[in-house]
Amino acid sequence: MLTWAFRFQLRQYVRASLWIMPVLGLVVGVLLGEVALGVDGMTGVPAGWRYTAMTATGVLTAIVGAMVALLGFVVTIGVLVVQQATGTLSPRYMRLWYRNRLQKAVLATFAGTFAFSFTLLRRIDSGSVPDLGVTLAGLAVAVSLTMLLIYLNRFTHDLRPVAIADLVRRTGLRVLHESMPRRRGPVLLDDRAHRPDGAPTAVVRSESGGAVQALDVSGLHKAAVRHGCVLVVVPLVGDFVPPGAVLIEAHGRALAPSEARRLAGLVALGAERTIDQDPAFALRILVDIAVRALSTAVNDPTTAVQVLNHIDAFLHTVGRAELRGRHVLGEERGEPRLVLPGRGWAEYLELGVTEIREYGTGSLQVCRRLRAVLEGLLAALPQERRGSVRGELALLEAAVEREYPEPLRRAAARAADRQGIGGGT
Repeated sequence: MLTWAFRFQLRQYVRASLWIMPVLGLVVGVLLGEVALGVDGMTGVPAGWRYTAMTATGVLTAIVGAMVALLGFVVTIGVLVVQQATGTLSPRYMRLWYRNRLQKAVLATFAGTFAFSFTLLRRIDSGSVPDLGVTLAGLAVAVSLTMLLIYLNRFTHDLRPVAIADLVRRTGLRVLHESMPRRRGPVLLDDRAHRPDGAPTAVVRSESGGAVQALDVSGLHKAAVRHGCVLVVVPLVGDFVPPGAVLIEAHGRALAPSEARRLAGLVALGAERTIDQDPAFALRILVDIAVRALSTAVNDPTTAVQVLNHIDAFLHTVGRAELRGRHVLGEERGEPRLVLPGRGWAEYLELGVTEIREYGTGSLQVCRRLRAVLEGLLAALPQERRGSVRGELALLEAAVEREYPEPLRRAAARAADRQGIGGGT
């Protein structure tokens, strides 16, 4: 039986694959070519659409060669993107880039046009010319070139660090909204609800280990109700667990080995984190890009400030969200069935500012923008979340004290500036 984790991994593979859509394009191109040949034999075409065998052969041969060349061109662009992402951005961003639908559509269109034209080409002889098919092949070339121009326009604009930061931020906030347990389906109880005390009656362990990529929350809740027990998920989504680590604790009922295996199949493990249920991974990517810009090899604090703009927006949204250290899901009568770990505001804030402070204190621009981020959060967030912000401000103040012994430079570094330098204090 296919487990939920296997199906999740399969969906991940399909979404990140760059070869499935082009192969489908080849198959569709062949099928459409056969259809065009059949239709051409049954219906007449206008006189302007008629070709000699030599002309049709030349046109289709040129199209086949052009599509192969364009496929190689797009692949070359892909290689350059990989080099830029791993060199100046963040290798973690590649998980999002692989999912780009436009690139897959372009590759599928080129492959389909190639297969369509080749199918027609092999059926041309002195007495039979697929006039309709040759015209459609020309139209397919026009569509392919249009998509190529759209593709080039998209990637020449969207490969800028600030554009990538905007994409990552929007993706992370969407995942945050979608991944938070709702007050529908399993009942979301008060997180102070009863949590099982004492040792668990059974534990579910990982077999191979890996990063926790996603949980089947609905499946875990149904399993807890079916077994009449309380399930406690131990690792947080995004944690890396070694082989044999405890994934789930069961309280109230022992589990048979087959039941434990089914529960393990509701936790998807992989080689690395993925963003699907892990909005903090988006913040991790943003921080990686900013820190890479602050390295001595790149030395681009302005890019770090631009990324801080999006970290600022991300933290403001997260700071107003209903975050819980743990989520307790139960039944209508209030009996808990599933306990899930969660991230609190302090964890998001620490992730968003710590490394940028550590690596960027030497830049006046970064210090000033980071202070503006923290002071803006301090003014906008609810009272119960301001303590963590004050703690980060104190750490920034201490870092500035160490880095800038001269009073004038220290005063400049202490000023809050939303542009880093030049935006007013």
